[in-house]
Amino acid sequence: MTKEALLAQAADLVAVLRTLDATEPAAAEQALRGLRVSGFEAALRTAHAEGWATPKEAGGVRFGRITRADATLSNFSLDIVEMSGSAGGAHTHPAGEFDLSFALDGEPRFDGRAPGWVVYPPGSRHVPTVTGGRMLIAYFLPGGEIAFEPQKM
Repeated sequence: MTKEALLAQAADLVAVLRTLDATEPAAAEQALRGLRVSGFEAALRTAHAEGWATPKEAGGVRFGRITRADATLSNFSLDIVEMSGSAGGAHTHPAGEFDLSFALDGEPRFDGRAPGWVVYPPGSRHVPTVTGGRMLIAYFLPGGEIAFEPQKM
């Protein structure tokens, strides 16, 4: 699996994401329900298994940035995370966030949601959390915008 092949699969998804309004997360999620993701999922699982999609580790969470927000994915960044539990501190989505999660083991839920799409509107805030197992999550960020909050002592 190459980075270019994974990005080609992601580009098909981003072509749809670009048409959606993150200020209406329920409507965006409804539109994404029928979207075919099997090619992207296969490419992502292979890239993860090969180690290059999630080369970094902190606190039991593996992660990696596939591309920053530029012309590669129509000004969306793409980050991949393998996790169970909490991914550390809170962050805010200035322009919204489109997440696609896949189960790796158990019966995991991402922020209480079954594997699949989760859309967060602009200005929303959360601490990413997986319960009930382990997940592989693709984070598509419009404009690559994300604001991490400092850890409280």
